[in-house]
Amino acid sequence: MLKLALGPLLYYWQRERIVQFYEEVAESCADIVYLGETVCSRRHEMKHADWLQVAAMLQEHGKQVVLSTQVLLESMADVKAMHRVLDSGAALIEANDMGALSSASERGLRFVAGPHLNAFSTPVLAQFAKRGAVRWVMPLELGRQALQAMQKGKPAGLETEVFAYGRMPLAFSARCFTARHHNLPKDQCDFVCRQYPDGLSLQTREQQDFLNLNGIQTQSHAVCNLLPHLDELCAAGVDVLRISPQSAHTGEILHIFDQARRAPEKARTLATHLPPLMPGLSCNGYWVGQPGMQQHNPSFSSAGVHV
Repeated sequence: MLKLALGPLLYYWQRERIVQFYEEVAESCADIVYLGETVCSRRHEMKHADWLQVAAMLQEHGKQVVLSTQVLLESMADVKAMHRVLDSGAALIEANDMGALSSASERGLRFVAGPHLNAFSTPVLAQFAKRGAVRWVMPLELGRQALQAMQKGKPAGLETEVFAYGRMPLAFSARCFTARHHNLPKDQCDFVCRQYPDGLSLQTREQQDFLNLNGIQTQSHAVCNLLPHLDELCAAGVDVLRISPQSAHTGEILHIFDQARRAPEKARTLATHLPPLMPGLSCNGYWVGQPGMQQHNPSFSSAGVHV
């Protein structure tokens, strides 16, 4: 059966809220939980020791815990923080940049190759597996055809995880766009991103929702939702579906995905319960080989084949 993973928290919440959130996650149907700060090193509500305490609590509830490293390393302090994660004794870490991957490999650690490592070919997957990867997360801009091709040639024993729900993290920058929106320098940002528990909406001049700003991270405004494509994901041999946390309804969303994996024939019906729980409209463009922000409703030919 498909496993459900809760991805790392991408937003900046207060410590009490984070701890309460993961106490609720401990009682949820998530099989795997990713922990740690992956976006901005200035976010210090949770210290490294706090993440380890949360990890221990989740493990007591039977969750597989993965400690994630930061995606964009900008200073020696960031590098030291990455090494703290690798040296924490965690059974599994998520390497989100090539420095983390190399350091994990040198230590002989098992790791998940995160979605930002640009794994676009089976030879890359073979190298990852050779260096200690036990799972890879498909880059967000890949679609079903590319995934199917890579699955045919991937190394035996390497699990495949797909980002199946949430606002997609598209890019990272040395500049903090949320601080810039408030006319603040990055190093004196007053942590204004705490005001936006699901990110800051960016609109076009025509007042159309376009992107979502989350500190130095740029996200899609639309919410990636691949639940209607559950049959295709299963047929492609996907092992894990990743749900990205949001400020409300995460537990309900996990529950809907859990129902769908137990009864795949009901996935499309269950998917109709998701829109009221989303912070934005749905999108699935990348999955079907179109611009990522678009939404294409699955349809069938008379022979029952996807078209």
